[in-house]
Amino acid sequence: MYTPLDIIDTHQHFWKYNPVRDKWITDDMAVLRRDFLPEHLAPLLEKNNVKGCVAVQADQSLTETDFLLTLAQENDFIKGVVGWIDLRADDLDDQLKSYESFEKLKGFRHIVQGEKYGFLSDENFIRGVARLADFDYAYDLLVYHYQLPEVLAFLPEVHHVRIVIDHMAKPSIKTGEKTHWELDMAAVATFSNVHCKLSGLVTEADPEYWDHDTFFPYLDEVFEMFGPSRVMYGSDWPVCLLAAEYNKQLDIILDYIERLSSREQKMVMSENAIRFYNL
Repeated sequence: MYTPLDIIDTHQHFWKYNPVRDKWITDDMAVLRRDFLPEHLAPLLEKNNVKGCVAVQADQSLTETDFLLTLAQENDFIKGVVGWIDLRADDLDDQLKSYESFEKLKGFRHIVQGEKYGFLSDENFIRGVARLADFDYAYDLLVYHYQLPEVLAFLPEVHHVRIVIDHMAKPSIKTGEKTHWELDMAAVATFSNVHCKLSGLVTEADPEYWDHDTFFPYLDEVFEMFGPSRVMYGSDWPVCLLAAEYNKQLDIILDYIERLSSREQKMVMSENAIRFYNL
């Protein structure tokens, strides 16, 4: 199996487990009910030839952003941070300016997948995301596949912002249904400012009944839509542990990209991430 010279993992999380704050970790996700910190991830990255990562927020608070920035300052392999900020706040500009000295802060994310229908049409939220471009920040868009029609109404309002769709918009891999996802994602891909993360796939499949071929039809579609210049690898560690160890989820992508040229493989596994996040 081909291994690129360098791999950047564009999507992983850290946390000190708190049962109140992290109540989203339900009983059937008990494997995640512990601390996941840089000292736990570093050996996995080294073993799998991953040269750096982007730490993405898992809690919606400024405390979370500051926590990740502190970890990034202390660990060179954390190349970037996608934090959280209240994008609807009246003083958003002042808050963004307060972070300008943090070179590893590369963008922000809101957990839109947990919001009610209509959230992406909120004028304050749209205005907040639009402002990110003026500060050279990217935006990670986390949605389920059935929220893509809302995304399509949202994107024209933020066409100048660097945006990446997390987890391929979480298609329903477990059921095998992909018609609506496929049509909506094709429309999303027409926006040249939008990229797509090859991440979070194993947790959308049946955790006990998948192999590499399970994911290839979905990857086929994403590469056809976005091309190799607008997709990037992400592990979604430690959430991926619900269905696969770190090396197992990585092997899916490495297996798939064997069909690509060496140049394209480098783009997918590192170069696109470096360019998108200004790493």
